Amino acid sequence: MNNLMQNVKNYFNQPNFKKRLIVMNVGVFLMGFFLSFLIKVDLGTDPCTFMNWTVSERLGILFGTWQLLLNSVLFIFVILFGRNQIGLGTIANMVFIGYIANFFKWLWEKTIPEHYFTDMPSRAVIFVLALLFFIISVSFYINANMGVSPYDAMPQIISEKVLKKVPYAVIRIAYDLLVIVVGVVLGGKPNIGILLMALFLGPVITVVGKFLNKHVFHL
Repeated sequence: MNNLMQNVKNYFNQPNFKKRLIVMNVGVFLMGFFLSFLIKVDLGTDPCTFMNWTVSERLGILFGTWQLLLNSVLFIFVILFGRNQIGLGTIANMVFIGYIANFFKWLWEKTIPEHYFTDMPSRAVIFVLALLFFIISVSFYINANMGVSPYDAMPQIISEKVLKKVPYAVIRIAYDLLVIVVGVVLGGKPNIGILLMALFLGPVITVVGKFLNKHVFHL
């Protein structure tokens, strides 16, 4: 118990806590915001969203509700085996991103003519811009270092607790591929967005991280 309390204290006393909290919340909001565009143009998202959107449509429930339910189950494993990865960002990701995406998707359907999301070249332009800014938003969230989502914590737990001799990168790739397969089995159709996300997310996280450390966190 003493160790837990000390870890909590250290978490809230970490350097630039308030700045990190703001950056994390901005990242979470913008992830949901730009995700709504990616869902509307239907040219691909990240593997987690691909699977969760497919499942939510099959079950006939809100994307945000299904994402919260799934993450709540995964959160149990994170509490048991990976508490060091829990933070305010964990809760924000679990609870808000899906519902933010749902809200703005509904808003676009009420305010923006549908042909902008279905006809070229507007569909391609929206996709490219939304994908770029979604990846930047993810980079804000991750570089804030305020905790990760249960979905992202699971491959790390598997790497540390189960498959200790297997490189984390291999586990993460297999994990995301499994999620994509689940989405396909349930009727989803993966598009180019998943590939582009895999190619550019890592490099953009690095670039954004350097920018934040230099100009925001002053490290």
